[in-house]
Amino acid sequence: MDLVVKVILTALIVAAVSELSQRFTFFSALLISLPLTSILAFCWIYYETKDTQKIIEMSYSVFWLVIPSLVFFLLLPMLLKMGVKFIPAMLASSLALAIIYGAGTLVYRWFLNKAL
Repeated sequence: MDLVVKVILTALIVAAVSELSQRFTFFSALLISLPLTSILAFCWIYYETKDTQKIIEMSYSVFWLVIPSLVFFLLLPMLLKMGVKFIPAMLASSLALAIIYGAGTLVYRWFLNKAL
């Protein structure tokens, strides 16, 4: 039952943002920029396990993994402005994201080992 509630609530949030984006671009961008997925995941994890240590570890991980994802949000509009069609621009941006995530993960692991 919990899984069904999680899926429905999450789907409603995504659908609401998608609908809002058709009328209010800035407001929907603001909502998308919020870490709603992380917040929901933290709430579900706490609700199910009460394990704050897991939330602490996830928070640090999310922070470090958000940084490489910013490349996607810079590259996609840049490619579209250059006249690249949407699908190739999305694929190229996603590929760049995957490469940067791979490199970012290595840096993150190195940093985590040094910090702890």
